[in-house]
Amino acid sequence: MVQKSWQRFLQSTSGKIGLILTIAIVLLSLLAPILHPYDPATDRNFTARLKPPSIEHWFGTDGLGRDILVLVWYGMRTSLTVGLISVGIGLVIGLILGLMAGYFRGKFDTVISWVTDILLAFPSILLAIAIVTVTGPSLPSVMLAVGIVQIPIYIRLTRSMVLSLREQEFIQAVKALGASPNRIIFNHIFPSTLSPLIVQATLSIGTATLEAAGLGFLGLGAQPPTPELGTMLADAFKGGYSLTYPWTTIFPGLFITLTVLAFNLLGDGLRDSLDPRS
Repeated sequence: MVQKSWQRFLQSTSGKIGLILTIAIVLLSLLAPILHPYDPATDRNFTARLKPPSIEHWFGTDGLGRDILVLVWYGMRTSLTVGLISVGIGLVIGLILGLMAGYFRGKFDTVISWVTDILLAFPSILLAIAIVTVTGPSLPSVMLAVGIVQIPIYIRLTRSMVLSLREQEFIQAVKALGASPNRIIFNHIFPSTLSPLIVQATLSIGTATLEAAGLGFLGLGAQPPTPELGTMLADAFKGGYSLTYPWTTIFPGLFITLTVLAFNLLGDGLRDSLDPRS
């Protein structure tokens, strides 16, 4: 089964491109402290302010004389960390609540469905802004806010799959043999929900990265001197550099787009390969 899924994945052009881009982004993020140690509090050179791209500074420099290539490199690392942790929060909590609501039904399912519908009624970025406003601007607040925004997506996805699976004959047979609800949920239903959840989690990393960049642009994300792609865009716009010195916005925006594109392409490839109807 795994071999067939992998073969189908290799036949997907978008999936292969997404996998290559994702591996490159992850490796660059992991190797950043080794290949180029960086201290954001001291890495500035006012004599090299707003230099255009050159051999010395491939992406140019910003208003503080910092190398934009290094800032983008470490900003990608920050964005990837936010994406992975926030999606992990949404996935774990949403999975547990979705499994319980779909299997046990009753009042618990009604309350969970009601809360889920309310959360989904708000645009995700507005809900994230509200949460960060309450908790205070910081990187952990962004992770928490984006994670909470992701929770109803996984609740709805998991619940819908559980509602379908709990009526299947193999589940009824296990019930007849006297298996406990916990055994049925985690040994029989949960494994059948993994494929759609993996696909959704991959796609959500791109969405979470974009939302984190949006919060950073609004000044609600990572606080200086921590490098973050959205914050870099905000600094360029606030300083009035976006038109006169376009490299200060082009490269951070390009790598936000590249990160989102990589995970979306990877998610499309995984969806095609893991779809049981293929």
